[in-house]
Amino acid sequence: MFNLQQFIKTSVTGRQTSMFAPDIEANKDRLSKEIEGKSVLVIGGAGSIGSQFIRAVCRFKPGKLVVVDLSENGLALLTRDLRSTYGMYVPEEYRTYTLNFGDPIFERVFREERGFDIVANFSAHKHVRSEKDKYSVQALIENNDIKAKKLLDLMLEFPPKHFFCVSTDKAANPVNIMGASKRVMEDMIMAYADKYPVTTARFANVAFSNGSLPLSFLDRIMSKQPLVAPSDVKRYFVSPEESGQICMLACVLGRSGEIFFPKLGEDQMITFSSICDKFIEAMGYEKKEFDNDEAAKKYAAEMPYDTKVWPVVYSKSDTTGEKSFEEFFVPGEKLNMDRFQSLGVIEDVKKRPLTEVNDFFNELESIFSKPDFTKAEVVRALESFLPSFHHEEKGKNLDQKM
Repeated sequence: MFNLQQFIKTSVTGRQTSMFAPDIEANKDRLSKEIEGKSVLVIGGAGSIGSQFIRAVCRFKPGKLVVVDLSENGLALLTRDLRSTYGMYVPEEYRTYTLNFGDPIFERVFREERGFDIVANFSAHKHVRSEKDKYSVQALIENNDIKAKKLLDLMLEFPPKHFFCVSTDKAANPVNIMGASKRVMEDMIMAYADKYPVTTARFANVAFSNGSLPLSFLDRIMSKQPLVAPSDVKRYFVSPEESGQICMLACVLGRSGEIFFPKLGEDQMITFSSICDKFIEAMGYEKKEFDNDEAAKKYAAEMPYDTKVWPVVYSKSDTTGEKSFEEFFVPGEKLNMDRFQSLGVIEDVKKRPLTEVNDFFNELESIFSKPDFTKAEVVRALESFLPSFHHEEKGKNLDQKM
């Protein structure tokens, strides 16, 4: 039987235990003090990272846990998993809501709860494929930035003791709109850093997370479809468990206005095609490479169910917004690599005046209010606000690929 968790440990991250376990152990007393008995709100809590954050936090026995997510099915799966896991602590006051955190009903919930001690926002368009045309770009920025700013303003009424909003390594020197939107998010929350504690984290790809290419390997095997992967794109990876832990550590232990990232070296980046090779081997197959999609699909459709050979298509990346490698920080950012064993911290992050942030958001709203706005207008506005953003338009997106 294929053991996914063991495969991630041996063939993706190369770690049998969490890289953050030593920092959690070293800070367990402080984590307990800040979490035990406290009220926690997790937005986007049914997703891959949000659900792992919940598992990490529950170890320290919060008094109240409210989870908001657009996925009704995801919330049901989360609840079943939490209540079915041996040793998992679930607060007596545990509630889930199928809500958009930008809706008035969410504001009503927040106000009637009179805020929360800990608020963590994982609601995000996280895939590069989210950038296609002007409509997808507007939806991406609405979720990652505009609604997130409304949340920041709402929390001024009942300031939390800890606020965390997830970022991405793609926010460092962004080349796609998703990464740029997350860099905007970073600048935006930093403008509130003197109003209540705010932190964020840039981290690696989460191995076999929802919607990820590696997770599709399992689905394609079940559906008798060829596996596909880019051969030239290198990425850092953390396990699902590690993704929740880094967010918990940043949220609870970070000082307001700091950005966290995992201490991973360039030698720990791997290609998707190498993961695919190991996956095929772990499943008991040999790979058969094809140089075009149609031939691979035909072979898969005709192969017997007891086949020992599986078709794959490896190619170089040719879609908008893909970087050949990832980075967690850029020149000029002040790094502290000594505070934690497994985490680096970007300190003294430059903070834009809130008026400057507000002016930029007014510009975005003005662009989106025009029925004939273009993707290019949005890109120009982002490039003006983010000098480090250099958009790479290739005229092709991931929805056009197998």
